[in-house]
Amino acid sequence: MKNSANLGLGENIDRYIQHKRTLGNVYRQESWLLKKLVEFLKDTGVKDLDLSSYEFWCKSLQERHSNTRRKWQQIVRNFCLYRKRTEPECFVPRYETQTKPAPYVTPVIVEPEQIAQMLKVTSNLSPRPQSPLRGPVLRLTIILLYTAGLRIGELLHLTLGDLEDNNSILRIRETKFHKTRLVPLSQSASEELEMYLEVRNAVFPAYHDAPLFCNNISKMRGYSLPGMQTAIKNLFDATGVHDFQGRRPRIHDLRHSFAIQVLIRWYKNGDDVQTNLPKLALYMGHVSIESTAYYLKLVPTLRTLASKRFEEHFGYIVAGGGK
Repeated sequence: MKNSANLGLGENIDRYIQHKRTLGNVYRQESWLLKKLVEFLKDTGVKDLDLSSYEFWCKSLQERHSNTRRKWQQIVRNFCLYRKRTEPECFVPRYETQTKPAPYVTPVIVEPEQIAQMLKVTSNLSPRPQSPLRGPVLRLTIILLYTAGLRIGELLHLTLGDLEDNNSILRIRETKFHKTRLVPLSQSASEELEMYLEVRNAVFPAYHDAPLFCNNISKMRGYSLPGMQTAIKNLFDATGVHDFQGRRPRIHDLRHSFAIQVLIRWYKNGDDVQTNLPKLALYMGHVSIESTAYYLKLVPTLRTLASKRFEEHFGYIVAGGGK
């Protein structure tokens, strides 16, 4: 076996990941990030990590949330600290140079009644030359974001070839962590997809790699991210969707709302929430339950249901009684 000092960066990372997994850590996100770091250095013509290449990599993350950057920087630092045990001269980023943490924006949770109002408005949207399916596209977009918890980028990358099992399952390719996952749809969402396809395929070509959401009838193309973001924000404004502080939801707040609605449904059905959380993480494309927990805000309805369940199971203890 090679001495670690004679190993390349990629081999050292492989050894580190194997070490962590031997200790019982899944280490999926960390593995993905460290291998992306190797690819980044390779693309820039650098063989190993040093101060200059590390700072260059950090600059490439500027579009990420500051807390995401800080987390990723810590993952790289942990690897370097491990490597330093056998390579004392190797580079280790200084802790104090990590991006400063920042509070996350509290999401605006969109209620089912507000979604119903948005869908009602989409039915009255007239087509435009560049967007002949404006109403049907926005209707299905809102339905999939809210009922399947998709990221907006995942939704816009969908093609007709990603629809499986009679349009009841979506294949989400190359997701945030470069994984592919299958997302089953509810019966009503699947029926909405079927109705949309009838309209879509009457206007646009229906080949395997054709985008699910199309615009520009003279030259078919998929919706761009800025174009779809503007359309959804206009829909929020047209329906007056906001929270008690008057804040308009971000598009990603629909994904937060999906997760909250799933939890509420579990509590109402009497399901085991803790047992089901890994299923929700898998459905949403997360590498860990920790990532899913970020979406699970204790909104009033959820707080009431959770308190009621606690009282049903442990109320006698709080009351000082016995069973």
